[in-house]
Amino acid sequence: MLDRTDIEAILPHRDPFLLLDRVTELAPGEYAVAEKDLKPEEDVFRGHFPGHPVFPGVLQLEALAQTGAVALLSEPEFQGKIVLFAKADNVRFRRPVVPGDVLRLETRLTERRGRIGKGQGQAFVGSDLVCSGTLTFAIAEP
Repeated sequence: MLDRTDIEAILPHRDPFLLLDRVTELAPGEYAVAEKDLKPEEDVFRGHFPGHPVFPGVLQLEALAQTGAVALLSEPEFQGKIVLFAKADNVRFRRPVVPGDVLRLETRLTERRGRIGKGQGQAFVGSDLVCSGTLTFAIAEP
């Protein structure tokens, strides 16, 4: 298992935009599984939405992209690079994600040609699928 310190050694993201608390499974260049603990005191819940807090769908997608970036940047040839989120297709949000939930993020890298690639992401709360989609990314120099 990778903790936040380990994740920060792989990804360039930092608070408040690092959306992964831990990586529970990792096959470099293939897939990663990560988790995000959604604490009620997180800033995002103050404004989205007051009185009815919901973790934004775009942040769910970003968390899936960061999970895929861990899988990609764990490969020796890509260490020190940056993965840019380029596109999302066939995205579905199935139920709200709220404070107290633990968001499990699974991203499998499905294709790569040069510096462009795709991954399939799924996010779960417990056994419920809450978000899914195909993510396109670009590998860049920092």
